[in-house]
Amino acid sequence: MTPLGGLLALGIGLVLGLLGGGGSILAVPTFLYVFHIEPKPAIAMSLVVVGMSALVGFITHWRQGTINGRIALGFGALAMIGSFGGARLARFVPASAQLALFAAFALTAAIFMLRDSLRPRVTAESHDAGPLRFSVLLGVQAVAVGVLTALIGAGGGFLIVPSLVFMANVPVKEAVGSSLLIIAMNAASGVAGYLGQVAFDWSLVGWFTAVAAAGAITGTRFMRHLPAARIKQGFAIMILVLGSYLVIRRLTH
Repeated sequence: MTPLGGLLALGIGLVLGLLGGGGSILAVPTFLYVFHIEPKPAIAMSLVVVGMSALVGFITHWRQGTINGRIALGFGALAMIGSFGGARLARFVPASAQLALFAAFALTAAIFMLRDSLRPRVTAESHDAGPLRFSVLLGVQAVAVGVLTALIGAGGGFLIVPSLVFMANVPVKEAVGSSLLIIAMNAASGVAGYLGQVAFDWSLVGWFTAVAAAGAITGTRFMRHLPAARIKQGFAIMILVLGSYLVIRRLTH
């Protein structure tokens, strides 16, 4: 365990707990550039860390009553199908292509997160568009999120939360908590798909996950007391810098 690695693990958990997603964007580059893991194992190992951290965060939300189990389980089950299939498909995808896709995802996530944080707060907290519903379009998006998760090692929380709010009419706080259950299910299926294809450093994954899980617990407890917009802005800027760095590395190597 290194001090830098420990701090990054803690940060991943905190982001997951506070925002319902996003921390996974840090996991892959941490394994790549801090621990010097090869790309495909780094992607697979990040799914273990993110999945376990999200599960811990979900348990805290469940105790607080901020979960919509019916919608989360339906979305999560379809995402698991996509994630397992994406992991099996990954053996045919060059590692360079996976990292390029990851960089594009990170930059897009950062831009959307920054834009969302700058909007007036009319919106999400007061959103009430009618009864809960699970549409075919939401199901298709669930499968797509699963495939993407497995290919790049990111949980897709920034896609899941608004989908639950605006497509399934789930209240914002429930969407954040529910997204953590979906991320955990999604990541578990992706890991199962990678087993036998890549080598896992279980010792590294174990301590990294434990620290990230502690961060997730802390993040969920402070979620009500910290300004989410400021957190999103700072995190989005960090991801823009990180994504740009990944793009530059891809272009110069």
